[in-house]
Amino acid sequence: MTHWLFTMAWRDSRRNQSRLLLFISSIILGIAALVAINSFGDSMQRDIESEAKKLLGADLEVESRAPFNDQQKALFDSLGGIQSKEISFASMVLFPKNGGTRLVQVKALEGDYPYYGAIETEPVLAGQDFRNRKAAIVDNTLLLQFNTAVGDSIKVGEITFPVVGRISKVPGQTGISTTVAPPVYIPMQYLEQTNLLQKGSRINYKTYFKFDAGVDVERMMEKMESSFRQEDLRFDTVEERKNEIGDTYENLTGFLNLVAFVALLLGCVGVASSVHIYIKEKLLSVAILRCLGAKGKQTFAIFLIQIATMGLLGSIIGAILGSVIQYFLPIIFSDFLPVAVSLSISWRAIFEGILIGLFISVLFALLPLLSVRKVSPLAIFRTSAEVETGKEDVVKYGVYLAILLLIGGFAFLQLRNFKDTLFFTGGVLLAFFILAGVAKGMMWLVRKFFPVSWSFIWRQSLANLYRPNNQTLILIVAIGLGTALISTLYFVQRTLLSEVEISGSNNQPNMVLFDIQTNQVNQVASITEQFGLPLIQQVPIVTMRLTSIRNQTVEAIKKDTSSRVSRWVLNREYRVTYRDSLIDSEEITKGKWIPTANSGGDSIFVSLEEGLANSMQVDIGDPVSFNVQGVILKTFVGSFRNVDWRRIQTNFLVLFPTGVLENAPKFHVIITKVNSDQVAANFQQAVVKAFPNVSIIDLKLILKTVDEILGKISFVIQFMALFSMITGLIVLIGSVILSKYQRIQESVLLRTLGASRKQILSMATLEYFFLGSLASLTGVLIGLAGSFGLAKFSFEINFTPAWAPLLVTYLIITGLTIIIGIATSRSVLNKPPLEILRKEV
Repeated sequence: MTHWLFTMAWRDSRRNQSRLLLFISSIILGIAALVAINSFGDSMQRDIESEAKKLLGADLEVESRAPFNDQQKALFDSLGGIQSKEISFASMVLFPKNGGTRLVQVKALEGDYPYYGAIETEPVLAGQDFRNRKAAIVDNTLLLQFNTAVGDSIKVGEITFPVVGRISKVPGQTGISTTVAPPVYIPMQYLEQTNLLQKGSRINYKTYFKFDAGVDVERMMEKMESSFRQEDLRFDTVEERKNEIGDTYENLTGFLNLVAFVALLLGCVGVASSVHIYIKEKLLSVAILRCLGAKGKQTFAIFLIQIATMGLLGSIIGAILGSVIQYFLPIIFSDFLPVAVSLSISWRAIFEGILIGLFISVLFALLPLLSVRKVSPLAIFRTSAEVETGKEDVVKYGVYLAILLLIGGFAFLQLRNFKDTLFFTGGVLLAFFILAGVAKGMMWLVRKFFPVSWSFIWRQSLANLYRPNNQTLILIVAIGLGTALISTLYFVQRTLLSEVEISGSNNQPNMVLFDIQTNQVNQVASITEQFGLPLIQQVPIVTMRLTSIRNQTVEAIKKDTSSRVSRWVLNREYRVTYRDSLIDSEEITKGKWIPTANSGGDSIFVSLEEGLANSMQVDIGDPVSFNVQGVILKTFVGSFRNVDWRRIQTNFLVLFPTGVLENAPKFHVIITKVNSDQVAANFQQAVVKAFPNVSIIDLKLILKTVDEILGKISFVIQFMALFSMITGLIVLIGSVILSKYQRIQESVLLRTLGASRKQILSMATLEYFFLGSLASLTGVLIGLAGSFGLAKFSFEINFTPAWAPLLVTYLIITGLTIIIGIATSRSVLNKPPLEILRKEV
């Protein structure tokens, strides 16, 4: 019997190969995207594993915000091995060749770090040679930005270094990180002469270790962890760095897999629609088989074998295509990769892709295929357009449940978070239901309120939307969901950028000068006024550390395993200010703001940002003590504040009243607004030349950097979303081809009744205009709703859509739908009227 089923499936498929191949095309791209991402991810994880030591550049990295003291150095010496030191901080640099200035990451290096891998430079030896002389190596992008070449010079603080090399790659560093803060390396021995290590500067101190081959670094650091924690030292081993980077890129590939999975779902919706039409046209054949004695389950099995074979073939082709596509992904992901990826065939990814493709294509095809079991032998006497009625098939509910579990299960494997899985699954289903509801609603409205007074062409094109075997539902779902994906990505990117732009608009400040020493603040303010710039804010900043909360010391809290105080609260360095009034980015939410502390033994009431207060687990009136550079200062929580961190202003976690910190060691920040690029450049040059230690943040540069980063991220995601869009167009093409037999009869009948080719073409154009217009419009609206939800609940920013791109997206998608629909339907117009006399099979 099994042999007979396969023989019948093969014989029937030979006459329908071109139509069955459309099932294959619907799922190829979805499987290709999944296999490409998973193959690329496997190669990347393998290279991260093999290049783990090069990612860290050492066996152990130890970091501190303060200079290492004698006790810490003794701890390092007890570990043994070879040591290298690095001091890094943000600072302005100046290019004497053209007067250009830029905020960079200065890295002063001493020793032979990196021990594994190398700082890749041009010329090659520059990465080692600069350490032994007064020279610098500079990020290649930074040199290109300021039209500077090897042999020119760069001024770091008060020292001018010749540039001896271009940096192309640093161990473990990605292109995105250098976009934010391009690195400039100088020898450690010249760091003090730059005069940049000023009080209040945020400086990172690192020591790198290389041990003998037999040393088990992981076990050694497990034993030493408590000693390092007591000294407030952070450390990274090769295994930890490998896991951190591996987890990051596993999350990235998981997210992209979800985007690819949406493309596969679209393809499977196309499969379900195609099978629906295919089975309707096979009702007569099924009825004949039933008359000849075949059982319903046997006829069902014949077509299931066909669909499963096509699904398997499509999955195999998609897996092969995905294995080829992965070789182009390193180009697309180049700015995000910490290692050079050596690609190879991933049989795991291929096998998984084929299984997923086979399973999900059969699962979606089951919905229309189940009706074959219910076909009666009496159907041979009915017309092919008749639809079988009867009891509701409960098996379909099981299929629906299986589809839901498949979507949710796949999402959970990628996200590994139940809440995120619920949002993704719910979002996909909601989008499907909205698009399906729009399609059903349009068909109902056209039927209910059919415009009988309109011209023949308009009436016929509208009637086509609900004719038998129409593809209104599938086309609106496929095209609309693809449009929604790309629209959401675009709107989120533009919303994030507009938030930065708004911060610098109108009278908002757009330039911040920091690390200004007390003896410099008046002169820097004078330079600012000389350029006609406003002194919007002039803020003193004092650094301090937390010593106790509610009379319990930080050390005791750390040892208390039941404490709910967040660890970041205990370990951080606090930068606070004092003033007698609030600024417009602050609002008291609880307690009372006390602006001034009287001299003497009066209690000091501070204001905490409400998120910090929650992390500290404190309430109004609780005591909190700080170490202000050697002096213990006891304060009490007087109020909580809501702070708008998006504003380009000096916002603080802890705010002191006046009358307490005036005599404490401090540095200053000046905030101003510059309206002209030329004035901004001249002003920065003047400040850097006079005070090299002062750093400047230019909001316009930040905006440009953010735009570049978001553009790169958006390009990667849109590349994956493109698979969904193309799949939707393939479903469109397939749907038109599969329904062309119905269209041939309609077209020939209309031409027999006197309709011209031009009229039929006009009707088809209007029909696809309605479909494309409604699908793209609904997709854009879903994209708007999704973007609003992300902006409000994830990013907590205002959502302001750009209407021009909405119109462009609508026109492009609608135009593509019309073009593809007409191009695929042209063969229908070439059938002569005598065709109506023939029997279409």
